[in-house]
Amino acid sequence: QVHLVESGGGLVQAGGSLRLSCAASRSIFSFNVMGWYRQAEGKQRELVATLTSTGSTNYGDSVKGRFTISRDNARNTVYLQMNSLKPEDTGVYYCDADRNFRGQGTQVTVSS
Repeated sequence: QVHLVESGGGLVQAGGSLRLSCAASRSIFSFNVMGWYRQAEGKQRELVATLTSTGSTNYGDSVKGRFTISRDNARNTVYLQMNSLKPEDTGVYYCDADRNFRGQGTQVTVSS
């Protein structure tokens, strides 16, 4: 069993920044792909960013150039740095491991 715990969400004004954290209960090296997904109210869940065990990254088109995914192997933690936030970034952000494990999510609300 793997536990993923997200933190760092909150309310921020448009143009602001937040950093989300995802702490895993075991080494993140054991996963091929760590990722962040989000779901806005009334919408389908969408990809935000992924990071492979070899360091390759992939971003959703709407966040490219604004968000950065990274990891701290020693802390078994994956981060999502979010800059230049927009109201349309509002949603629940979920940490994901190999599309097999998912955290409970953290709410991000961006006010205009």
